[in-house]
Amino acid sequence: MRVRDAVVVVTGASSGIGRATALACSGKGAAVVLAARREEALQQVARECEAAGGVAVAVPTDVTDADAVLALAGRAVQRFGRIDVWVNCAAVTAFAPFQEIPLEDFRRVLDVDVMGYVHGARAALPRLREQGTGVLINVSSIVSVVPQPYTHAYSMSKAAVRVLSASLRQELRLDGAKGVKVCTVMPATIDTPFFDHTANYTGRKAKAMPPVYSAERVARTIVNLIRVPRREVVVGPMGRNLVLQAKLAPGFTERMMALQVDKTHLYRNTPAPAGQGNLFEPAPGTGSVSGGWHGKRQTALRRGASLALLTGSVAVARRWAR
Repeated sequence: MRVRDAVVVVTGASSGIGRATALACSGKGAAVVLAARREEALQQVARECEAAGGVAVAVPTDVTDADAVLALAGRAVQRFGRIDVWVNCAAVTAFAPFQEIPLEDFRRVLDVDVMGYVHGARAALPRLREQGTGVLINVSSIVSVVPQPYTHAYSMSKAAVRVLSASLRQELRLDGAKGVKVCTVMPATIDTPFFDHTANYTGRKAKAMPPVYSAERVARTIVNLIRVPRREVVVGPMGRNLVLQAKLAPGFTERMMALQVDKTHLYRNTPAPAGQGNLFEPAPGTGSVSGGWHGKRQTALRRGASLALLTGSVAVARRWAR
């Protein structure tokens, strides 16, 4: 499919990967329909998309509301006559020991990160089936393959998204809808404001776990999937290595991921008050693509932990676990 003149709906478009994707598609001449909860941020993104060469429509939407997502699809068709690509990208997370996260927060993560994608797929697929062509892109994560501690609901949701994509591909094949494609994108750690907005009950401030890749890198992957759809794509060399290592040495990878998260995903000496972050209310402001994490100098500890994950070396792992 050509990206130029395609109609692309992007949820979670106010910041991070969703915003970078909207800008990348606009830069290729696509018409983008932007969805997120923050109207102020969406209007800013729309202006940036139009400056990049595209046409943009902002539709404030909470993806947990099935009717609102159906209305989003209707707005896209009303404005542009069709939907060519739907990108499910809206996501929230919570850091907490399993017994300490409020159940309402746990459910909210699943509601946004799983049911939000279900609502998106149910809104998009009838349009794509009717047209006989189109691409549904679900943004998952490498934690769908390599789970981590403290973000149980998020890891569960990203695994569910991966399974949803696979099930939809099978159903479309059985129905003979060969022109409709479903793709899953699994990024490693990405430089976005995501970690500043998280709910947190660990007592320690969250940060991006190195190595950190740019949101634009994921956006380029999504643009390439529009052109040439593929089943699953991992973004980031570390992510690809972790997925491979999880297949070859699952027990070791589990242990090393636990150490890596504890040492480099949460600050040791920077406390954080307990709070719900942006689970129920969007963060204020006009948003941004970057969270300011990319390019920060890694400490020796971070390099050592990353090396252990890459090489699978028990000796290295033990050294940096001390």
